Amino acid sequence: MNGALQSILAALASFLLVTLIFATILYFCRRGDKRRGGDRSELPAWARRSSAPPKPNPAADSRISSASVGESATFDRTLEHVSMKELVEVTRGFSSDLIIGDGSFGLVYKARLNSGPVVALKKLSADAFQGLREFRAEMETLGKIKHPNIVKILGYCATGNDRVLIYEFIEKGSLDQWLYDTSSSSPEDQGHDSGELRLPLSWQSRTKIIKGVALGLAYMHNLDIPIIHRDIKASNILLDTSFEAHIADFGLARQIEGSHSHVSTQVAGTMGYMPPEYLHGAAGATVMGDVYSFGVLMLEIVSGRRPSLPFLGEDGKEVRLMDWIRTMVEQNRYMEILDIAICRDDLKENIVVDVLKMGLKCADERHKVRPNMMEIVGELDKILPQDSAVVEII
Repeated sequence: MNGALQSILAALASFLLVTLIFATILYFCRRGDKRRGGDRSELPAWARRSSAPPKPNPAADSRISSASVGESATFDRTLEHVSMKELVEVTRGFSSDLIIGDGSFGLVYKARLNSGPVVALKKLSADAFQGLREFRAEMETLGKIKHPNIVKILGYCATGNDRVLIYEFIEKGSLDQWLYDTSSSSPEDQGHDSGELRLPLSWQSRTKIIKGVALGLAYMHNLDIPIIHRDIKASNILLDTSFEAHIADFGLARQIEGSHSHVSTQVAGTMGYMPPEYLHGAAGATVMGDVYSFGVLMLEIVSGRRPSLPFLGEDGKEVRLMDWIRTMVEQNRYMEILDIAICRDDLKENIVVDVLKMGLKCADERHKVRPNMMEIVGELDKILPQDSAVVEII
């Protein structure tokens, strides 16, 4: 073999060796990147985002909110720091098996945090989205509310477009379930003393609940900046082990600018409980809207009939709760309005009459003549004897 051929072969061998070395290095570099990035298909939906790395943009850095990388806050000293990752883990990816309610703008799940406490988690739907700055301000406002008749918001987590509110867990579930169910065998009742036999609420229990809701609303309406619920109804009243009422679903409150600045929820209300001025297109929410809904709730609790569903009247025609009660009152048939499940033993008719009249006064279609919640609390103190707060389930 001549010298020229040997030189060519040596050069070719060197080129192949160098190419192989570079290919090997490139292979291991790419493999390392993949391991660090992980398989994004294994991540939950809230964690999957575009795999392309963001390009530096100094002008936008000041506008990047902490939600783009995830943030959380707690308002209760007994609650340790929580993250969205933990909430996904403790709910098994927000499993339907853990759903205990369907509130406005989101499902509610029962879960036990890693630090121990059992909580209710409300995962907001897309309809509830708003700017992070406004969301954070609203949550901080609600986190400061401390009242025995209002469900406490313990904190929140936000990651990208996903937001989860953390509430205290109220053991007995909603008033709606106790008014109309005789047992907690339905799937949505899981976690609220599942398997417990639900006996009808006594008159004493019902009046205690009415007064508890009144106290909670009076507190909210008389803050320096009043907070208006706009969706008072039986399913938004939760009961604890002592059957004390807790108003729920203040989770979407927001500041409304105007001559009478106040905080209001984005929820327009629920048919049957909604005041007529809302139905007629009144601009903005008022405390008197809550008073109307409270009046309807009072009459629902006493009668055991849903305000949102018509039923057959004595003439065989469909009638709605408010029209039926007004007709019965005109005929002075107060005791016939009572839920048939309420025991009449030792029940004083004059107290029943006063409670029904109070409910109708609150639910007057003329918003200007409705009493405010402080006046209502004062009237209930006069109407209901002190021992009415004693709970009896019969």
